[in-house]
Amino acid sequence: MATRGFVLYLLSGFSVAILSVLFLSDPYEPLSLQRSFSSSNSLSTTYLSSTERVWPKLEFSWRSVLATVIGFLGSACGTVGGVGGGGIFVPMLTLIVGFDTKSAAAISKCMIMGASAASVWYNLRVPHPTKEVPILDYDLALLFQPMLLLGITVGVSLSVVFPYWLITVLIIILFIGTSSRSFFKGIQMWKEETILKKEMAQRQGTFVNSRGELLIDTEYEPLNPREEKTEMEILRFNIRWKWMLVLIAVWACFLLIQVLKQNAIVCGVWYWVLFFLQFPIALGVFGYEAVKLYEEHKKRLNTGNIEYICEASIEWTAMHIAFCAFCGILGGTVGGLLGSGGGFILGPLLLEIGVIPQVASATATFVMMFSSSLSVVEFYLLKRFPIPYALYLMGVSILAGFWGQYFIRKLVAILKRGSIIVFVLSGVIFASALTMGVVGGEKSIKMIQNHEFMGFLGFCTSQ
Repeated sequence: MATRGFVLYLLSGFSVAILSVLFLSDPYEPLSLQRSFSSSNSLSTTYLSSTERVWPKLEFSWRSVLATVIGFLGSACGTVGGVGGGGIFVPMLTLIVGFDTKSAAAISKCMIMGASAASVWYNLRVPHPTKEVPILDYDLALLFQPMLLLGITVGVSLSVVFPYWLITVLIIILFIGTSSRSFFKGIQMWKEETILKKEMAQRQGTFVNSRGELLIDTEYEPLNPREEKTEMEILRFNIRWKWMLVLIAVWACFLLIQVLKQNAIVCGVWYWVLFFLQFPIALGVFGYEAVKLYEEHKKRLNTGNIEYICEASIEWTAMHIAFCAFCGILGGTVGGLLGSGGGFILGPLLLEIGVIPQVASATATFVMMFSSSLSVVEFYLLKRFPIPYALYLMGVSILAGFWGQYFIRKLVAILKRGSIIVFVLSGVIFASALTMGVVGGEKSIKMIQNHEFMGFLGFCTSQ
């Protein structure tokens, strides 16, 4: 299966990077020295460092104008691809606006949440392009959301342990790998769409005379034309309250645990109780959905029905379900470690398992709305971002998320090429690799020149 190569690539790059640092870490490094450098080993949202807080004022200047333009374009393209755009926002906020890394990453989450919410609202009023089913695949959302949230919380905890240069290496390996994979997927889809369009043109049987004048145009109308629905009818059809409430309940449980952990002693008894309490919640929801997909798939095979249960064109066997669980945890862990929320892995992953681009984008953005909002609430409680600046940029992202979806959907409808969404996704991930790689590389070089500690930090002492 294509997804195996995709995840094996992520896992191999992740493992090689981690093993390589073991030879550079000094296990006898004094604890006080590790603490002194814990603030410098932060690249993104996840680092609870003690660096000096820098909050520029919200005022009209070339910096704010440029940040608005970049934020709008990044949000528009990021939500279309279902990856958010955090890899573009953090460098923009630090290099152009002047925020410190921790605050920039927190504001980046606000922008991702705003753009994701606007994108979800737009997609809820859009019909499925080929079937009479919701544009959001709730089965896949229920399957991946709990495991992704679990992986993100694990990745966030590990982020304060991993050295700065290692996170930069992971960004370069994973972002370039997923963007390349998505790009070649887009090329394959573009070729398939070209062949399909040629076949459709031949079936229409359009004839012209010697002067090129149209004589007959035999377009075939479907025997059962698709019933046109109003925008409100589409909205009601796309919302499935039962599944929506389950997703909100999982989100609320994870949020409650994160809030309670803030008041617990790090590495104390209650800290570990709350930490491991996340596992039965995530595994319970995932297990319920997995059993449902497995039984429905088995029932369909017994009755000779070969239709797919959901958008994913894979067989829901026990092996494939376990594989999806591994993908969700891996994507969430790496996303939490890099401060990206996991969207840059979930989007390409949905394409790999056979989800069409329109549904992959809508579903990935839907899941990402939960993960980003979870981070925003945590950061708000910790007062890690200035509210005026966050509200302004979040407003820009909301507009960008809506208009980005509108423009791309219209373009796909006109050109009849869903592969455009895949190319946008690939481009955003590649741009994130460049920006985050440059910023991370520059910071790592300075740390080397200053002879700073470059190995792993203690888990309990760095939280």
